[in-house]
This record gives sequence, C-alpha cells and structure tokens, in this order.
Amino acid sequence: MNKVIVITGAGTGMGRLMARTFAVAGHTVYATMRSVSDRNKGKADEARAFALEHKVDLRPLELDVLSNESIGAAIGAVVTEQGRIDVLVHNAAHLYFGITEAFTPEQVMASLNTNAVGPLRVNRAVLPVMRRQKSGLLLWIGSGTSRIVPPFLAPYTAAKAAMDSLADSVAYDVARFGIETSILMPGPFVEGTAHFPNAELPRDGAVQEQYEALYGDALAGNEQATRALFPKDVVADVQAVAEEALRIVDLPHGSRPYRSEVDFADFGDRPINAVAAVMRERTLIRFGLGDLVRPRAIDASRACQDQT
Repeated sequence: MNKVIVITGAGTGMGRLMARTFAVAGHTVYATMRSVSDRNKGKADEARAFALEHKVDLRPLELDVLSNESIGAAIGAVVTEQGRIDVLVHNAAHLYFGITEAFTPEQVMASLNTNAVGPLRVNRAVLPVMRRQKSGLLLWIGSGTSRIVPPFLAPYTAAKAAMDSLADSVAYDVARFGIETSILMPGPFVEGTAHFPNAELPRDGAVQEQYEALYGDALAGNEQATRALFPKDVVADVQAVAEEALRIVDLPHGSRPYRSEVDFADFGDRPINAVAAVMRERTLIRFGLGDLVRPRAIDASRACQDQT
C-alpha cells in the first residue's frame, strides 16, 4: 500500500537514503530539508532528478525543525496535496565533537533544540493529522549512543538520549489513537553520512587546549578507533538503515517493532534494549495501562461517529 511519508533532515546521509529507498518502494515521499531554494538547492535538485530518472514520487520540501512557521507551512502543504500523513520519520540531527567542558552552554542548548525539541515541534504539526486519521507511524531515528555513550560527543549524545525519552513518552500519549511508534537505533557509521564531516567543535578553544596534553591523541584518533570497532570482514553499509526503516514502514499495523537496531560494530545497546522492553511492558501493566504496549488499529469512520 502506498504511504505518504514525511522525513526530516533528508538532504544528506541516512535521511537521503531513506527518502530514495521509500520512493523506489512505491511510497509518496516528502524529503524535507532547510533552504531548498538556497543553500540546499543542489540537494533538492538531486532529489527531483532522482524522481524523474526512477519515475518515483519523491518531493523535496522546505522544513526547518527550528521554526514553527516553517514546519506549519510544510505540513500544511503535504495535507493539502495528499489529505493524510501515514509516516513521520524524525531524522534531522546535528553532531558535536570535542571535550565536554569546552562546549558552551549555548552549544548544548542548540543541540537539544535541534535533536530533541525539533521533533516535538514537528509532532505538534503532524499529530493532529494522525489523531484525526486514527492511524499513523512515528519512526524515530535514534542512536545506540542513547544506551552506550562513546567519548567526546556529549552535546549530541545527551540530546539523542533526550529524544529517545521523548519518543517513549509520546508513544504512551498517542497509542489510544491507533498511532504506532518505532525507534530505530543505528550503531556507529564512519562512512555514508554527513555527521562527522559536519560535526560542530567546541567554541571554547582555550579549555579544549588544556585537555590536549592528556587527550590529544584520543581526539585525533577517534575516527580510527571507531573503525576498529568493526570486524575486518564486515562492511558497515549505511544503506542498511534505510532498508530496516523500509521494512518497519511496510509491516502491517500491530507487527512493527517498538525498537530495532542496525549495528555492525556490536556496540552493546541491543541487550540493554531487550531488558528495557521487558521492563517497559511491566511498568505499563503495573500502572494499569497495558493497552499502551501495542496500539490497536482503529476504524477512523466509526471513531468519528462515536464522538458525535
């Protein structure tokens, strides 16, 4: 079945791959990004060219997760054109790399704003649509770093952990509307994404320098250390994230995983997620909210009649 899918941060990396993968599979995909007519015009043009070449429905669309006005305009355009939104993929993110003390409070707030508050803004525009439909899927592109924290990424890992917690809470809120939640947690990747090339460095260079004597080698060798996590015979292809996202999207209602991982490095979050899933269900049942574990499908027309 064709689904209308909105993806944030779809100009590069995982978002770009997901947009193309969904479109080739026959879905209507809105690949949102900032500055489609300016800084990211080339990326938007690439998406249009891909759509023409492959005869798929892939549409670049202006959306800035930091702007309520931008989000409202984008989601309004999708609903006007399609009448519905079946899947929202929270993918927009920004990486920070360096010594924690050297990041300014403003940088940490900016990371939280993009990586955690951004999804809340987009939800506030999309969830009214899904609640009226009595259906929808929120697909959150999380991170294994929410469970196992690697060194030198504090503003990013803190914000991704906040997003993960937000996803858990939103899942409870929307379950009785028939809206499903799935949290896809990629492990580390050193190729195929724009995360590390575009990573933001600490602004307090003086503090960063005070750590150099003890941590300079570790900072300079971070990429090599990350590569060493992968077995020699394993190719960590980021396309696997897009394929797993497509698998989740295409599963029938009620059979989608609440969490899944794409991890070529044995990062360690998978066993933690397994325990967390058991305890999550236990907690909900103890609160008398066992029905929130897996949202049931709702007949939207009947639900509307029941409310009148």
